[in-house]
Amino acid sequence: MSSLKLVLAYSTRVLKTLKQKSHVIYIKRTLALPRLPLFKHAEGKFVTFGRQSSSTAAEAGKAEDSFFKWFLLLIPVTTLGLGTWQLKRRKWKMQLINDLKTLTAAEPIPLPRDPNELKSLEYRRVMVRGQYDHSQELYILPRSPVDPEKEAREAGRLASSGETGANVITPFHCTDLGITILVNRGYVPRKKIRPETRVKGQVEGEVEIVGVVRLTESRKPFVPNNDVEKNHWHFRDLEAMGSVTGAEPIFIDADFGSTTPGGPIGGQTRITLRNEHMQYVVTWYGLCAATSYMWYAKFIKMIK
Repeated sequence: MSSLKLVLAYSTRVLKTLKQKSHVIYIKRTLALPRLPLFKHAEGKFVTFGRQSSSTAAEAGKAEDSFFKWFLLLIPVTTLGLGTWQLKRRKWKMQLINDLKTLTAAEPIPLPRDPNELKSLEYRRVMVRGQYDHSQELYILPRSPVDPEKEAREAGRLASSGETGANVITPFHCTDLGITILVNRGYVPRKKIRPETRVKGQVEGEVEIVGVVRLTESRKPFVPNNDVEKNHWHFRDLEAMGSVTGAEPIFIDADFGSTTPGGPIGGQTRITLRNEHMQYVVTWYGLCAATSYMWYAKFIKMIK
């Protein structure tokens, strides 16, 4: 009996201790096992917390996967658009090349005297009659001879092969118009730039020439400035050239028929435009096909 009393007394003391320190035990359990109760009694109902948390996480994961899925689809869509754009660019470039070839092969017309009228006639063939003034030659350099087939083969290269020289620009007094213009007589190799090395090619007297109208051009990046004192020109600045020679800012490229033995080689008009759009078309469409298959294998085929 006494032992039973002892047990009851001990049990009572333990219960009192648990009641007083219940908050401590709850904290320790929380730190050791940070788990939420599966159920909570609220207004006579049991509310499930564990399952709700799990479903919320699953929904968040699905939303993230869906965003990632459609975001990656932008890659094949973008490359498809770029490939189509390059196709249109290629069509435009081919039409431009054909138009230039048509202009340079058309029957020549008399050269208009008004420089403003010439602004709409670039690459148009014109015919003039007059006499050269070889004492005021200008040199655009360095230049290589025009070879359309070779330039088409070397399109896209950082450097071209072959020799370099200069284009000889000579004032030409038009007897029928009473004005002096600038004529690109053509290409000479570096060793033939000085006039005394090509005396036989210096045409004297009145001649008729056919050429292609060219307009002034601005300096491109990395192209040196024109050196007027040294007579080294790197791009066509018609105003500056005209002020040096006293000619009008009118410029034509003499055709190949103007070539004389020992003189510059005419026909130095470059109409071979860089046309690499088909390479870009293949590249972009190839990337589109590859990334489309990867997207299909990742997000569509895997689901099936």
